[in-house]
Parts: sequence; structure tokens; C-alpha cells
Amino acid sequence: MTDTLRHYIGGERVAADAPAESLNPSNTNDVVAKVPMGGQAEVDAAVDAARKAFPAWADASPEVRSDLLDKVGSTIIARSADIGRLLAREEGKTLAEGIGETVRAGRIFKYFAGEALRRHGQNLESTRPGVEIQTYRQAVGVYGLITPWNFPIAIPAWKAAPALAFGNTVVIKPAGPTPATANVLADIMAECGAPAGVFNMLFGRGSMGDALIKHKDVDGVSFTGSQGVGAQVAAAAVARQARVQLEMGGKNPLIVLDDADLERAVAIALDGSFFATGQRCTASSRLIVQDGIHDKFVALLAEKVAALRVGDALDPNTQIGPAVSEDQMETSYRYIDIAASEGGRVVTGGDRIKLDNPGWYVRPTLIADTQAGMRINNEEVFGPVASTIRVKSYEEALEIANGVEFGLSAGIATTSLKHARHFQRYARAGMTMVNLATAGVDYHVPFGGTKSSSYGAREQGFAAVEFFTQTKTSYSWS
Repeated sequence: MTDTLRHYIGGERVAADAPAESLNPSNTNDVVAKVPMGGQAEVDAAVDAARKAFPAWADASPEVRSDLLDKVGSTIIARSADIGRLLAREEGKTLAEGIGETVRAGRIFKYFAGEALRRHGQNLESTRPGVEIQTYRQAVGVYGLITPWNFPIAIPAWKAAPALAFGNTVVIKPAGPTPATANVLADIMAECGAPAGVFNMLFGRGSMGDALIKHKDVDGVSFTGSQGVGAQVAAAAVARQARVQLEMGGKNPLIVLDDADLERAVAIALDGSFFATGQRCTASSRLIVQDGIHDKFVALLAEKVAALRVGDALDPNTQIGPAVSEDQMETSYRYIDIAASEGGRVVTGGDRIKLDNPGWYVRPTLIADTQAGMRINNEEVFGPVASTIRVKSYEEALEIANGVEFGLSAGIATTSLKHARHFQRYARAGMTMVNLATAGVDYHVPFGGTKSSSYGAREQGFAAVEFFTQTKTSYSWS
């Protein structure tokens, strides 16, 4: 069944020509949705609707905002099986992963339903007698939210929910490959009674996102995507003094020391590197392994990787679904070839895979004998591809782990409390994992990285209030 999407502006569905198509990456004969293209006129209309809705939404009782978000979250969770199936069909995650992501999106809305009631300030004593000081947080205005395809309902949720909870209005531009999944959120918002203009969604090419970023009435921009595009977003937003928040990927290391529990280390590498088809910004793409355990680790991990079942995302027996697009598939194979040409050894995978239906499948691939300076260890592949680097010591491993321009998530497998604590302190990453996969974070705590991975305030959890509110300091004399 093919859906024809429409923009959602000011509480109404707005029809447009639908020249683009969203395809099922497990079976490219299946057209998931026909997608409208938009331009400056649609951006202007959506921002205008959000601007007009802002005063009433910002001044509404926090209980009104809380009730809406809680209802949205409950509705998403209640429909997680159907939404998860759509997500798997459109993005390529396995059905279990699609349902899991959908439930997470619902939980995010329910969490921020609570945060809407906890927007707090402070009472402070002045240095001047008889003067009282209060600080409190206020909504900022209209936010433009530009979301990626790899978490097509969870990331729109973790951007939109806090923005709405604290009294802002939003215009979302979801990624091109997964519009139908994002569109479900607009449907649910309307069904649950979101006031007209509070939540808007536009479909279109990157030029529409650029128009949204540069719009004079957009007060803040939250973007998740590539580093190159993120730099352009930041420049455009800062040029007109809009708030900006960027999440731009990672090249995340997992250090495996000689004293690690081998089975545990292999399990967390398998999870962090390959599940969700490796299409996670927190994936463990660099496996930095100490001499004493290296050969056993590579042999056991290769055995596990080779046994992974690649297939249609909707098949309950599938463990690894397809890449989201042909470009993403080809990127994985191109980097496998580059790694081999630079001296890496393909231990398992690397060859093309074809199944009964035409799809964008990538065989999970493990590459050993790589060096820290190789492109495979410095550039984000965003596919089910991991490389190993042999090291002699923890100190060498930490130096290599910190030696790239990204700094999102970093992990270590060890039974040494000394090394674990040192790693937590000195790994140059926004998030560190001890004996856990680098991919896999909770929705109620801050998310973000260092160096070129992130820019601006942290996303998610209790940290979200920093980006989506502004502090006012008020003096009074009694």
C-alpha cells in the first residue's frame, strides 16, 4: 500500500504535487509513500503558523502541555506494532528494532510530559538590602527541527517533545528517505488535540531545510545529520543570531583490554558495531584490541558476524536489515574496498549479497590488521562495517581512541577498575561505556559529544531545558 503524503501546516493537511517516492529498502519494488516537495512558500506558511500559535502555547498552563505530550506518548506506544512495522518497511531496521524505537519515542513524550511541570527557577538574595531576585525560564519561540532518517520517529520525538513541553512551537523537516514514518507523528499530534500551528511538518529536499534555517522568524535550530551539512547549518544560524544545536555523528572506539571477559567483549562489539545495520551515530566502528586477546577476539567475533542473518526487515528471523538507500549501501562497500586497498584484511563479509527481492543489502563485514591512520578508522561509514586495530597497552589504546576528530561515544571492555575509571575521565567523548556497547543510551539523560560530533547544548533528558528555554532574571524592591 502506497501512501500519498501532505504537508502539515497550521493544523491542516496541505496538498502538493508528490514527485518523489519513498522506497522499501528490503524490496525496492515496494513504494512506501509518494512525497510532496516544498519550497519557500511552504516554509513561510509553516513558520507563520508557528509564530501565531506561540503566544497562547507559551502562556498555557504547563498542565495543558503535559497532558498533550502524555496523550501523544500513550498513543504512540499503543500503536507501536503498526508504527514499528511501517518504520521497518521504510527505513530497514528489523521489525523488533522498529517497534523498539517506536516505544522509545512514546516514552520520550511521556518523560517530557513530566518535565513540562518541572520548569523551575530560583529565589536569590541580593547584595542590596530590601532587593529580591528571582530567576525563571521562559519559552524561546519557534524552533526549526531537521531530523535524520536513521531514527525516523525517535529523533523527531526527542527534539519536538522538549521544545513543546517548555512552551515553544515547532516546524519539523524530516529526512527524505523516511517521510512516512515521521508523518505518523503529525497524524498523532492532530488526533491528540495539538492546537493549530503548535506542531508543523514539511517535506522536501535539502533546500527546504536551508530555507527553514535562514528564516528570520525561526528562533532556534536543532539539526542531526552529517558534519559537512552541520557546519553550514551553524554558519547560517549564527549569522542571524539564532540558537543552534548540532549532532553530527561519530567514529566511536571500543577498547578491548587483555583482562576483558572475552565473551562479554565480543557480545558488546557485535551489538555496537552491527545491529541496526550499523546505521547509528553511536556505533562501535573502531575496535581497538590489546595484543594478548586480539587473535581470540577477532576469531570469535568473526564467527558471530558471519552467522548474522541478513534479510527483509519484516522477516522475524532477520537480524540485520538492509541499508536505507542505494547510496548508503554503496558507501559501505566503497569503504570496504578502500580499507582492503590500504592493507586491511577482510576477515568476514565484504562480498555483495543478493536475496530474492531487490534490496540494498550489505553483508556485515569485519576488517582486521588496520592502522589508526587509515581512512576506515577516521571517516564515518554508517554501515555494518567494523575494523580492528592491534595495540600493546591501554595507554596506546586510549591515545588512538582519542585521535580522531569525532568524540560522541567511547567504550572499554575490561575487568580493571583502574583502567575503567581512568578511561571514564580521559576518553575524549561526550558519553563513555564500561563493558557496554557504545550504541544504546537512555532517553532521560543528556546525549551529545565533543569535538566535531556535537555543537551547542546537550539533547535529551534534564539537559534539554537549556536549549529550549531562556533564563530571565527579575529584581524587585519591597
